Amino acid sequence: MKVVICGAGIAGLTLAHRLDTLGWDVVLLEKASGPRTQGYMIDFFGIGYDAAEAMGVLPRLTELGYHIEEMSFLDETGRRRAGAQVAGFVRAMGGRMLSIMRPDLELALRELLSATVDLRFATSLRHVDADPDGVRVTLSDGSTLEADLLVGADGIHSTVRRLVFGEEPNFLRYLGFHTAAFTFDDPLVLDEVHDRFCLTDTTGRQMGFYALRDGTLATYTVHRTPDPTLPDDAQAAVRRAYGTLGWIAPRALAHCPPADQVYYDQVAQIEMPQWSQGRVALVGDACQAVSLLAGQGAALGIAGSYVLADQLTTADSIEAGLRRYEQLMRPVVEDKQQTARKAARWFCPEAAWQLRVRRVAMKLSNVPGISRLVTATVTGKSATTIKELHAAGGRATRSRPTIS
Repeated sequence: MKVVICGAGIAGLTLAHRLDTLGWDVVLLEKASGPRTQGYMIDFFGIGYDAAEAMGVLPRLTELGYHIEEMSFLDETGRRRAGAQVAGFVRAMGGRMLSIMRPDLELALRELLSATVDLRFATSLRHVDADPDGVRVTLSDGSTLEADLLVGADGIHSTVRRLVFGEEPNFLRYLGFHTAAFTFDDPLVLDEVHDRFCLTDTTGRQMGFYALRDGTLATYTVHRTPDPTLPDDAQAAVRRAYGTLGWIAPRALAHCPPADQVYYDQVAQIEMPQWSQGRVALVGDACQAVSLLAGQGAALGIAGSYVLADQLTTADSIEAGLRRYEQLMRPVVEDKQQTARKAARWFCPEAAWQLRVRRVAMKLSNVPGISRLVTATVTGKSATTIKELHAAGGRATRSRPTIS
């Protein structure tokens, strides 16, 4: 069997590795000229953590991860107003959680790929012809590929989804925020941050700062806006949106790099009536984006790809495997999406009273036992494990009636 996967991000790299390991012929396309260097620090846990462990990549992720002592909220003068010990959240997750930069997570997954995976950078999709037995795709260099399956793992603004399923507005739910991320070098800011994840205790907009192991700093931003339109100049947009914040924000904004070095996007979710059509399927943010508010997109991307590969291997047909993958993953994804929408007003509060409530919640999160309740509120229902999904998929395969 041959598969063409579009997108060499977290979901695409996971799927490429798994299908290659299971004997598929894999072509992995990535429109960028090389590996991504931009992105956030993420908390990695749940079924994605389970899948990473099953794939044998967890030791490498632990090696690349960061030890964050505290999540601190600071006001315009740099005074700490609230905070929570990260160790409490880790304990609430049974120790199965780590903090890692998205580019480092991709690095670890890319290192798993064998030489038999045909990874092509600076290559994108132009056209898709699909029939009941396979697909034929035209690439940006004019060449064509034929395969048994095409998978779009190309993110929230998926080209595969647009070409096969329809235009983006049909599926995108804008959540009312814009977000950005960039790295910079400033020894004075580094001294302020130390080993904390520092967040501005502000309404309507927020900047976060954390130190990287090479001595540089990373920042992420999020602000409320009713307009989903992305700016032409990300650098100018970031400086305009956060220019009046205090404390270390002015120094960070002075170091904001040119627009092509700034990650900038909407905060949004993708909701689709189905994740596959014939021999074309979607995985990761292309069909199941939960948004920055949920904080579990990377974990779900790995888990979704792991489950997809599993089901494609055990099902009687590609189509049956795609259906079962969606049946298993959709309830998990929809729970996380709903949790994210409920948490929106606390993620970036609109009013001062909401800041005060959040401060109290942060203080309570440090009380033994209560941290578990806070964690459950943020993460949603108790997570299904990869083993449970695998077992459920196996039961469905065994219970299918024989077709004569």
